[in-house]
Amino acid sequence: MSKTSDTADDRSEERRGGAGSVQSVDRAVSVLEILAKLGEAGVTEISEELGVHKSTAFRILGVLENRGLVEQERERGKYYLGAGVLRLAGAAAIRLDISQEGQPVCRALAEDTGETANIAVLDGDAAVNIMQARGSAAVTAYNWLGRRTPLHATASGKVLLAYLPAPRRDTLVTRKLPRFTEHTLTTAGGLREQLAAALEDGFACTSEELEIGLNAVAAPVRAHDGAVIGAIGVSGPAYRMERQLLPELAERAAKAAADLSRRMGYPG
Repeated sequence: MSKTSDTADDRSEERRGGAGSVQSVDRAVSVLEILAKLGEAGVTEISEELGVHKSTAFRILGVLENRGLVEQERERGKYYLGAGVLRLAGAAAIRLDISQEGQPVCRALAEDTGETANIAVLDGDAAVNIMQARGSAAVTAYNWLGRRTPLHATASGKVLLAYLPAPRRDTLVTRKLPRFTEHTLTTAGGLREQLAAALEDGFACTSEELEIGLNAVAAPVRAHDGAVIGAIGVSGPAYRMERQLLPELAERAAKAAADLSRRMGYPG
């Protein structure tokens, strides 16, 4: 393909919309792979590796640079992988570590309570469950693994939300909070009160806020530096996990969270 036809194809793809967007993403990933292989490269070298016009390569590099995924050595014009890649790699490593270290802790919590135990991490504006274990009383076949759940209506979500930096937390708290049941908390003021209580108590609870008949508790999991990187909790039917029992179950979740935090290198 010639560079002239490549430029024409780019314009055609932009008009087509979705297909062009997919190819743009594919090319951006290819740029990262090229820089990972070569260490550093200029626009000309990258355009030749991709088989595209220099203007196309330059646009892709500009987007990646704005995101911190590539950086440029201004004197020589060479590009190399940026700190943003390290940030993403570190986040992925944390997820892998918490998954590996969390398996025995999650199973032990499920056995201790007899209910379903889950480990969740923050995924943008939601919590995603990366591990699940069922206790002896958890007869339901419902699988929470991989499910994204709202921060304001789940115990794990409230924990993750409570420990976010204030600007990010305020942004999420003050947006529109969807109602899932008659018990869902949908006001910023009420949610702030619950988050403050979660910080003071070291755990969070929900009572039929996501689904009628479902209660849950959760506590924060910390990395070696003390940063909250996840939440471990227990969920079960409201007729077994009655409101008055939630604080006791939350203490068990907090002990499990402390165990997992130690496994992650947290000395506290």
